[in-house]
Amino acid sequence: MKTNIFPAIRLTIVTLLFFCVVYPAVVWAIAQMTPDGGRGETVSADGKRYYANIGQKFTADRFFNSRPSAVEYNAAGSGGSNKGPSNPEYLAVVQARIDTFLMHNPGVDKKDIPVELVTASGSGLDPDISPKAALIQVKRVAAARKVSEQRVAQLVSEHTEKPLLGMFGPEKVNVLSLNIALEKL
Repeated sequence: MKTNIFPAIRLTIVTLLFFCVVYPAVVWAIAQMTPDGGRGETVSADGKRYYANIGQKFTADRFFNSRPSAVEYNAAGSGGSNKGPSNPEYLAVVQARIDTFLMHNPGVDKKDIPVELVTASGSGLDPDISPKAALIQVKRVAAARKVSEQRVAQLVSEHTEKPLLGMFGPEKVNVLSLNIALEKL
């Protein structure tokens, strides 16, 4: 019995020390080397500070819409809806989002709507959309702001972030920074 219990106790103590002290300390030290010291990327606009790495809600026609959130953009309660793709309630929510999008973006076919504009992300706080999701909204935003579509599309292009090292991850557009740039036009 002693040959099993004492090694198990030692392993438990070593594991607790590693995962409760050493690992968090290493992660914290690495975070201190980032530009914001691990506190998140902030953006200032109109005297307010926003976190650029947390999704924000934009629904007005004059702004680019964000990806929907299952937690209403509440960073304290990050999470998905936990409903499967065949759940009738989930399908009704997605259909309502499609209908709303088509109503605000006349001339767009249902099949052309990028999936991230009608489905929430796993965290519910995704701050980015694909360039395709931004470009499909250009006509609506340009008309609402009385700006040329070419100028708005150029703004999308300027705010498109390339994959890390050209190969890790997809191209993306941060909706908050794009909408702040729109306000400065």
